[in-house]
Amino acid sequence: MKNILTLNSISPVINDVFDSTYNVASDVEKPIGIMLRSFKMQGYNLAPETIAIARAGAGVNNIPVDEYAKGGVVVFNTPGANANAVKELVITALLLGSRKIVDAIEWAKTLKGQGDEVGKLVEKGKSKFVGPEIDGKTIGIIGLGAIGAKVADAALSLGMKVYGYDPFLSVNAALKLSRHVVVVKDIDEIYKNCDYITIHIPYIAAQNKDFINAGNIRKMKDNVVIINCARGELVNNTDIIKATESGKVARYIVDFPSDELLDVENVICLPHLGASTPEAEDNCAVMAARELIDYIENGNIVNSVNYPSCSMPRSATARLVILHKNVNNILAQITGKVGAEGINIANMTNQSKGDYAVTLLDTDAEIPQETVDHIAALNDIIKVRVIK
Repeated sequence: MKNILTLNSISPVINDVFDSTYNVASDVEKPIGIMLRSFKMQGYNLAPETIAIARAGAGVNNIPVDEYAKGGVVVFNTPGANANAVKELVITALLLGSRKIVDAIEWAKTLKGQGDEVGKLVEKGKSKFVGPEIDGKTIGIIGLGAIGAKVADAALSLGMKVYGYDPFLSVNAALKLSRHVVVVKDIDEIYKNCDYITIHIPYIAAQNKDFINAGNIRKMKDNVVIINCARGELVNNTDIIKATESGKVARYIVDFPSDELLDVENVICLPHLGASTPEAEDNCAVMAARELIDYIENGNIVNSVNYPSCSMPRSATARLVILHKNVNNILAQITGKVGAEGINIANMTNQSKGDYAVTLLDTDAEIPQETVDHIAALNDIIKVRVIK
């Protein structure tokens, strides 16, 4: 029985993904895998049996991914599984940022008790809440991954002009974009041309904290609307408050409330609703479960945030799954140890990303434990598993 520990409430649809060889619960011991959502793993006492962690969501700020990479623990996320849910919230934010809908609703409540006068008061007071249509306006999308691409399609269908910026745009992602999206290489093109700006990049503290700040806000059009459903830390709160107070930024809609932003005029704080739909939670849970199963049973890695993607169909008697440093001559050392036993290598693949690499090696005969131990003892080998 393979134990899977859940550190948060995970959608019960995973019960249809894991078969009877798995025991999935919140109280299992010695788990081979862990599933979680927002549980903070910094300082968590990880069991030595754990080889993989899957977050049912995209962000992994709550997981010490670098620390786990050093220990040979593969961390997965579920990019794109909640993309539609976030896209729909962004479109909601787009409309909230254009017309003063929230303020209007709160004002309408104050008319309670006015009886037959309500209709007249509405007609007299509604002019305070007018706002522009989005048809024909220009939106800039920073980050053109799964969510950004969906937002682009939705904005186009609403009659908007769409600019996109993503310095790491993959070929596959580019092919999915509509030809009507103006992809720019200089982010300043977003700032100077767009009436609305929405952010869809992962937060990496050392690289993009305060990505939106006073300096680039000055480059934006007057009365710009900024939407942040990515991470709160991507926007400097002090600078955005000053910009809304001055009128440079007409409205800031953020899905990550903080004490300083709450109750600030022209700032709308949503309570982290981005992926909070039953469909998104189901999609994320299923993807995370499948990632764990494929790695546990086949050694295949898809959507890891700390190891390279590496997959190969099973084609022989046994498989070696080797996590190692990305250094010269390591493959020759590994294959040399296998060849010294007279064992034929039927198939092999290797992928690297940054400091780390993965080698999958299928053999025509079972691999003696002594050979596995010899490989594990090589310099720069992090973890070796045998799958039969």
